[in-house]
Amino acid sequence: MTSIAHKLADIRLVAFDVDGVFTDGRFYLSDDGIESKAFNTQDGFGIRQLIRSGISVAVISGRKSEAVKRRMAELEVQHVVQGCQDKVAALDGIIEALGISAEECIYVGDDIPDLPLLQHVGVAVAVRNAVAQVRDICDYTTAAMGGCGAVREVCDLLISARGDAN
Repeated sequence: MTSIAHKLADIRLVAFDVDGVFTDGRFYLSDDGIESKAFNTQDGFGIRQLIRSGISVAVISGRKSEAVKRRMAELEVQHVVQGCQDKVAALDGIIEALGISAEECIYVGDDIPDLPLLQHVGVAVAVRNAVAQVRDICDYTTAAMGGCGAVREVCDLLISARGDAN
């Protein structure tokens, strides 16, 4: 953490993948085609703390899910991009709208489709259960697994580094 501590002070946006980061990577599909996911409530509290401290939050996912749409609306996440084929372009659109740079962003990912975006931001974070290629290029790897507090860990890390109250 000490090697990235100086970068964390300038972070203005934290963007997350969903499957494997907010969730453990599994989704449930009923016989009727209804998809459901499990989200960690402590992760949700961390997201709310980030937003309260003035840090923008985004979700950029290659899949589309009504469960994600509903959960992010509950958490008041303003930047939600689903069904995304080009995550870098999606993030660039968000940072342009916010008037910030990629260097002022953290991205949290877990798998190969996240690599271009992880290489594009100021601070790259892998969850513990990320594939080796992702962990190898990241500035930080969480102790917690995706869906099991990794999002909260990133939120707490950033808030602590900035000296914001929890």
